[in-house]
Formats: sequence, structure tokens, C-alpha cells
Amino acid sequence: MLITTTEIIPGKELELLGLVRGSTVQTVNAFRDIGAGLKTLVGGELKKYNEMMDNARRIATDRMIEEANRLGADAIVGMRYATSAIMQSAAEVMAYGTAVKYK
Repeated sequence: MLITTTEIIPGKELELLGLVRGSTVQTVNAFRDIGAGLKTLVGGELKKYNEMMDNARRIATDRMIEEANRLGADAIVGMRYATSAIMQSAAEVMAYGTAVKYK
């Protein structure tokens, strides 16, 4: 499945199938959250949060691709990510774009 952030695919004529999306809500465990809170006092990278967000993006992308496959899409154009805080230490990641079929 080709996924692109552009609105077009050079050399291809596209038939729009519609919006596709995938999302997940992820959190780290409480002990890691406490450790991350302490880390904010001294600064530095929050590696467990990076891992959590990477995993969340991967899950959201996979779910978006599954939805596009159900529509019979060849590609997804205009793909974007959106995130939002659900509660302390929990974030939603959404992947969305437009499913297309090559003409």
C-alpha cells in the first residue's frame, strides 16, 4: 500500500474512495510515568514516551491501512497524524488520509 502526504501521485489518475482512519489510545505504566516525572526535573529525552508514541503511530497506521484495504484501495493520499491528550500520561494518535484507486 502506497501512503503519501501529497494530494497526488505523479503519473497516476486517481479515483477517490473516501476518508480512511485508524486510531489508538496508549499509555505508559505508572512506575514509568513516575520516573518520567522525575526526569522532567533534570531534563533529557523521555525514551519510554518516545517508544509509546512510535508504537501508537504504527498501530494507528496499520488500522488505517486495514480500512483502506477493505475499500479496495491501491494507495492513501494526503496522509496525516493527529494526537491529543486523553488524560495524564495517555495519548490518542490518529492516522488519516484519503483512500484512492488507480484508474
